[in-house]
Amino acid sequence: MSTAAVLDIALTAMILAAKLAAPILLTSLLVGFAISLFQSITQIQEVTLTFVPKTIAVALAIYIAGYWMLQSAVNTTLELMARVPRLLET
Repeated sequence: MSTAAVLDIALTAMILAAKLAAPILLTSLLVGFAISLFQSITQIQEVTLTFVPKTIAVALAIYIAGYWMLQSAVNTTLELMARVPRLLET
């Protein structure tokens, strides 16, 4: 297996990881920002106030984007498995 093939597989894996993590991370970021803005406006400094809404929002994001995330992972795995014979030839 050549260096270019290894780099291509690594790049594919990193792109897939970024695509799968994006919905969860962006949802958590936006909800966390909104709650911290609310806390700074109302001066309520309760730690548990951020935990519950973030958990609910992330669960909702996984529920909404879960099928797409699973299909992306399966499609990428199938593409990599289809490339295995070509990678082993060289």
